[in-house]
Amino acid sequence: MIKIGIILGSTRPGRNGEAVARWVLEQASRRTDATFDLIDLAEHHLPALDEPVPPARGQYTNEHTKAWARIVAQYDGYVIVTPEYNHSAPGVLKNALDRVYGEWNNKAAAFVSYGAQGGVRAVEQLRVTLSALQIAHVSAQVSLGLATDFVRFREFKPSDHQHGVLAGTLDQLITWSTAMATIRQSAEIAS
Repeated sequence: MIKIGIILGSTRPGRNGEAVARWVLEQASRRTDATFDLIDLAEHHLPALDEPVPPARGQYTNEHTKAWARIVAQYDGYVIVTPEYNHSAPGVLKNALDRVYGEWNNKAAAFVSYGAQGGVRAVEQLRVTLSALQIAHVSAQVSLGLATDFVRFREFKPSDHQHGVLAGTLDQLITWSTAMATIRQSAEIAS
């Protein structure tokens, strides 16, 4: 069965992302076509990139990088939950993506973003990064507005239509994750 990691990409105290990520996990866990885990970056010690060799070489020296590589490697796809900070994604999320390379390759990802404008600018920039990591990112995405999906900008209360948007996004992600798993298996057989 396909295994999906839901990456909570904010570590800021008082973050809105925790409620959003838990909503994604709750909705996703009702499905029978994949399993889902929450990966909270606040629970992983990932300092600014401190590996002496570029991650694309796969020669990790630090234990925290090796542990992160094992976590990333076990999933077929990812839901990236991200706020928008200054028209981009949080640095902690970019650092987590940049830290390893081969473990991301030939997998799929989807986005659930939030912010004043739904977090769409953060996702635009993350799509470029994911392409460089050879992660197929689906076009469907959930964009949550602070004024429409949060009470007083703090208490997460998604609009009713967002449940359907999330379901469609997960449909695409699972389809692509399944296809990418086949590609990875073919590459393993060939090598």
